[in-house]
Amino acid sequence: MPAYETIRLIHTILTLYYIDGLTQTEISQRLGFSTAKVNRLLLQAREQGYINITIRTPLQPLFDLEYRLKAVFGLQDAIVIPAVAESSSSPLIELGNIASDYLLTRLRDGDVIGIGGGTALNAIAHALVANRPYQVSVVPLIGAVQGRITTDVNYLATQLADRLGGKAFQLHAPAFVESKDECDTLKSLGPVKEILDIACSANIALFGIGGVDPEASRFVHFTGLSPEDMLQIASDCGGVGDINAFVFDIDGCPCAQQYADRVLGLSLVEIKKIPFRIGIAATKAKALPIYGALRGGYMHVLITDEAAALEVLDIFEHKFRKHT
Repeated sequence: MPAYETIRLIHTILTLYYIDGLTQTEISQRLGFSTAKVNRLLLQAREQGYINITIRTPLQPLFDLEYRLKAVFGLQDAIVIPAVAESSSSPLIELGNIASDYLLTRLRDGDVIGIGGGTALNAIAHALVANRPYQVSVVPLIGAVQGRITTDVNYLATQLADRLGGKAFQLHAPAFVESKDECDTLKSLGPVKEILDIACSANIALFGIGGVDPEASRFVHFTGLSPEDMLQIASDCGGVGDINAFVFDIDGCPCAQQYADRVLGLSLVEIKKIPFRIGIAATKAKALPIYGALRGGYMHVLITDEAAALEVLDIFEHKFRKHT
């Protein structure tokens, strides 16, 4: 244990350095020591555990949520924006800005980006402003939805590629068809198979996370299913959310196979093989789908808002306590 005089000296140096903001040189001049001695005593203070730094920035609660999401679900990264009313368009705009900036930090020439459809992806495509052209390719992960520009994946692939200065591929086939046989036939066609093979080779995936609520879900837009079908997906199949029209349950396991067999695109298993995956969804209403997607391990990065993040962690705490 250091002597009383040494501890008192260390306390004085710590106060001057961390509280008063003096440099090591200024401290050495004030106390009449060498800079090397001041540096050595600061190092000793760290080694002895005398320093406990607390960071409190204005958005600290959001950063704490990001840390908890990463710790609980094993994410590489999480970004949480302030909560905004669910009826507002602001969450999508802000999510688009944040997600587009994040994508640019990860992007490298030669990347192949696989994207899904949906309003979140539309927000990203319109928010993205690259400071240079990227030699990248953008490819759909799922077929097209006719008549819905903001959710049509071919439109979004073209928009994103144009803004990046890259190349877009088009998947000229519907996202959802009438039967498994029809889906298998379309997948076997040369032009369709070629695009799906490129999608499988993507090293970055960018997708939204949808719900299965008959009133609000974009899954209805993709599939054209009836409210009765949607209720069956939720009640009989246990579905809570979807990624690219493939439904999963609360534990992230693929379900509703009779509907999945009719989706033309990369399956949840195939999506998980893409090396780096970014999921985007916000608002409290999306918490259950986000939770299921996290449990399924479908993303390395989650970009969401405060309301969804709080609810996701609350769901985890409830289920964790239930099983302990």
